Amino acid sequence: MIGIQDSTTNHFDSLIRSGCKYIIPKFQRDYSWDIEQWDDLWQDIDTMISENGEHYMGYLVLQMTKGKDCLIIDGQQRFTTITMIILAAIKAIQKLIDNGFEVNENKQRVETLKNTYIGNLDPVTLEYDNILILNRNNNKYYKEYIVKLGELKLRNTSYTEKLMKKCFEWYEKQLTGKFKCGREYAEFISKMVDNLYFTIIRVSDEMNAFKVFETLNARGVQLSSADLLKNYLFSLVEDTEIYSDRIN
Repeated sequence: MIGIQDSTTNHFDSLIRSGCKYIIPKFQRDYSWDIEQWDDLWQDIDTMISENGEHYMGYLVLQMTKGKDCLIIDGQQRFTTITMIILAAIKAIQKLIDNGFEVNENKQRVETLKNTYIGNLDPVTLEYDNILILNRNNNKYYKEYIVKLGELKLRNTSYTEKLMKKCFEWYEKQLTGKFKCGREYAEFISKMVDNLYFTIIRVSDEMNAFKVFETLNARGVQLSSADLLKNYLFSLVEDTEIYSDRIN
């Protein structure tokens, strides 16, 4: 298709370590996966790891920008949920620290895993410069609560923020007690990101991003034709504002 810069198949670890920031544009829908999708993904990951296999996650459509930012046009639900699983596993290691188990080693694991897969901690503001930036309705809750691994706010939250909270807690429950030590949780993360594969399609502009998105929208929580049209129309007027959420 004209407008596709290239397509490759690669694992999630390579995406995260590429030096790019992955931004979900304002016009994209909010986080919408629920327990059916969470469980399907978990069963796939659990089977993949127990059998030392691989799992194909489908297409990830990225619109390339100037610099190293990539806009996630299709695949945000999968990308966000995998990140939630990583964070839930990191929190399991944090609980071991809280219980006095291999404190120094596990602190190093938490710091290294967060820096690698979530973002670097600013030593002045103590805020994470996140690799994944969600849309305007999700990013604040993700940044202020989920990434910091603290108590997740419930009151005065939106429906989609409640879904994100439930998602994190659902995976946290699956991971609680699954492994005996921090090393095993770290190995779980490493095996997962090394063996979850995407076909990555890179496009050059909004028009071609929309065309590819419309063609490939055949998995996960389906979008209606109205949703697709709305996303495209919003994309045309959002171009000059796409990065404002990064500083809010």
